[in-house]
Amino acid sequence: MSHNWDITPSEARTLQEKMSREVRIIPLNLNAIRYVAGADASCMKRDPWLYASIVVLDMGEMKPVEVANASLKSVFPYIPGLLSFRESPVILQAWEKLRLKPDALICDGHGIAHPQRFGIASHIGLLLGVPTVGCAKSVLTGRYDALGELAGSRVYLMEGEDVVGAAVRTRSNVKPVFVSPGHLIDIDSSVNLVFACLRSYRLPETSRWAHRLANEFRMRSLDSPLDPN
Repeated sequence: MSHNWDITPSEARTLQEKMSREVRIIPLNLNAIRYVAGADASCMKRDPWLYASIVVLDMGEMKPVEVANASLKSVFPYIPGLLSFRESPVILQAWEKLRLKPDALICDGHGIAHPQRFGIASHIGLLLGVPTVGCAKSVLTGRYDALGELAGSRVYLMEGEDVVGAAVRTRSNVKPVFVSPGHLIDIDSSVNLVFACLRSYRLPETSRWAHRLANEFRMRSLDSPLDPN
């Protein structure tokens, strides 16, 4: 599946509504995952250039085995709720550079915990046909009940009567992260995958490495503007 990226915000919302109906929320056997990846995009405020990194990690040791970077001038403005139309193209460009395609991808953002049930994890997952998870540091939509302070605590994130994700305490007495399925995975499998990728930090290793590498790539690119890749 693919679509044109040079569209208006109104056209993007219509496309979101259409594509959200194609998202599949199904259980995923985590034992079948050998490689998991993290994706993140970095930019400077008001700068149209975006810099993305995807890092592939071995599921057992959580060690990076491959990194791919890409830079791209965005044609879509920053609009809350339409983040995926701004960031997805550069992340997809990085994906194409990977020699080792992972079995699952964790994105910095949301999956179905989104007003249109179609955040960046759902968007990228549907376009690639790969199980994707959104792991975000803040809530975009939904509410959740009191969450225990100990690591491992989790409660579902609700939007009306619908369960759209989970608030998860990855470290004791530290702010939670918000996990939601993107595509080809369900809520419980998404949470379990994030926990499997944790080590000593609030964020899973996928997100932590991708964020660091995307920022480092952006800084290198700014130092060498003639060779951004």
